[in-house]
Amino acid sequence: MSQESVKVLVVGCGNMGASHALAYHELDGYEIVGLVSGGKTKEELNEKLGGGYALYDDFYKAMEVTKPDAVSISTYPDTHETFAIKAIESGCDVFVEKPLADTVEGARRVVNAATKHNKKLVVGYILRHHPSWENFISVSQKLGKPLVMRMNLNQQSEDKMWTLHRNLMKSLSPIVDCGVHYIDVMCQMTRSKPVQVYAIGARLTEEIPEGNYNYGNLQIRFEDGSVGWYEAGWGPMVSETAFFIKDVFGPKGSVSIVAKEAGGSGKSDSIEAHTKTESLLYHRSELDANEKFAHEDEWIDLTDEPDHNGLCKREQEYFLKAIKEDIDLTDHMEDAVNSLRIAFACDESVRTGKVVHL
Repeated sequence: MSQESVKVLVVGCGNMGASHALAYHELDGYEIVGLVSGGKTKEELNEKLGGGYALYDDFYKAMEVTKPDAVSISTYPDTHETFAIKAIESGCDVFVEKPLADTVEGARRVVNAATKHNKKLVVGYILRHHPSWENFISVSQKLGKPLVMRMNLNQQSEDKMWTLHRNLMKSLSPIVDCGVHYIDVMCQMTRSKPVQVYAIGARLTEEIPEGNYNYGNLQIRFEDGSVGWYEAGWGPMVSETAFFIKDVFGPKGSVSIVAKEAGGSGKSDSIEAHTKTESLLYHRSELDANEKFAHEDEWIDLTDEPDHNGLCKREQEYFLKAIKEDIDLTDHMEDAVNSLRIAFACDESVRTGKVVHL
């Protein structure tokens, strides 16, 4: 590694942390100075990466010993705020998995710290680096206004994935944890201000804290008349007959993600399947003189898309570029706070049974 390599401390070595660590391991421009986790995941990850990396149980100790240039945080959401602020105040640039924090106020504090200390803060909105989703958003903007946006990600989970989901639900609901991605996508599609949300939720197991729910459905209304819904359920009881819907229509037609393979039976708890698109189906609503469709439906084939690790690599290339080229991340950070604010308004709506005005 050259002297100019960014020394990165990897905090959290589970699914996402491991994928980001692999990107740092493979990319010129980064040097991993340590792997941090509370359990055995750091040993497993170290072995996968060929061994040789310093391992730490404690984040603060690791910070003290390794003195990194950058910190990558993929821990549970209730630690994001404290770890990110500590890293920023220690002079580090920060990559943090979504959601940025487990409260809107916490997210704002992290952004304020990054701004005050002039440090880069990139939040893990993986779909922003996905060529197929960029294409999906681009085609959606040809459909006129208002838009109707229909999206879900239900996960029938068991074993390690159910353990992961239970742990996540100690601090967040599924529609907050996953919903921030799709709320962010809807905001990009409409480029309009969200004005109100309504949401429902159900607690289908005693294995999660009282007051939380493992099934949720949100509805969002935008200033331009666009509307959207997002649905997320986690657990062994969840149906997967319709776990993957990504669909948008407007006056001029519709565009849908059709993931025949990734959307197949038994795939709903596969992390890999969640980012797969495979094909876009673009339909135009224009009718000819005989009231028949004037255009054939168009299939946009996306079989050469990057896999999950490939997407994480793109995210880390962006983080490196932001550091090296001093990219202004003001909009990126504001979008992260905004999508979280909307997601938590949905949580409030579930609890109160009322529409929440934004």
